[in-house]
Amino acid sequence: QAHLVESGGGLVQPGGSLRLSCAATGVVFNIPAMGWYRQAPEKQREFVARISRYGSTIYADSVKGRFTISRDNAKKMVYLQMNELKSEDTAVYYCAIEAQGIWGQGTQVTVSS
Repeated sequence: QAHLVESGGGLVQPGGSLRLSCAATGVVFNIPAMGWYRQAPEKQREFVARISRYGSTIYADSVKGRFTISRDNAKKMVYLQMNELKSEDTAVYYCAIEAQGIWGQGTQVTVSS
C-alpha cells in the first residue's frame, strides 16, 4: 500500500514563494500520474496541477504561470514550486494518486502580510 506525505507548507507574505514536496512511501516501484489539490476553509477542494508519469503537465488557470509541478521518479517525489503567492492561495494542499484514490494528509499554506 502506497502512502503520500506532503511537506513544505508554511506562512509567507504575498509575493513570496514556497516549494511543496510529496513523498511516496511504502511498497511502490514508480509514481503514476499525480495531482496537487487545495482546500480553503469552508470551500470545496479544487484542482491545482497534474503531472503524468512522463512529465506532461496541466494547471488550473488560477495558478498558471506562477506554480510549477515536477517529479523525480527515482526518488519517488513530486514537487510544487509556488511563486508570486497571493492571499487567495491560502489553503491546505494535498497531493494525490487520483486513479488509486490515495491522498496525503495535507500541508498548510498561509499567505498573509
